Amino acid sequence: MDQLLLPILMFAGLGGLMYFSMKKQKRVAAATRQMHDSLVSGARVLTTSGLHGTVTAVADDTIELEIAPGLRTIWVRAAVREIIVPGPSEDFDLAIDADPDVIDAGDRDPTDQNVTDRKFKDLN
Repeated sequence: MDQLLLPILMFAGLGGLMYFSMKKQKRVAAATRQMHDSLVSGARVLTTSGLHGTVTAVADDTIELEIAPGLRTIWVRAAVREIIVPGPSEDFDLAIDADPDVIDAGDRDPTDQNVTDRKFKDLN
């Protein structure tokens, strides 16, 4: 019995390691799938090849990215590594419409420090 205890413990440990690594891998795959499903027009994304672009159109399995003003390319959704700046969401639009104290975009001062900081942050 003592001779079988060590191999049984080793196989149990190996099985535990395999179980937890598969669980982590499934969690990462689900998060990636959810990120790809949440792509909307207006979102700034980073592709797996390192290209930054803005999503202009979304189809079933492809997206159209604007990588320079007027220059649009078509990519597979799976090529998106991360969403840098999320696009506009319906909840966000409703929240702005519901708040009467929100300043209209036309009333903003372009030299406002918050706007300038955000522009530089988006580029980095």
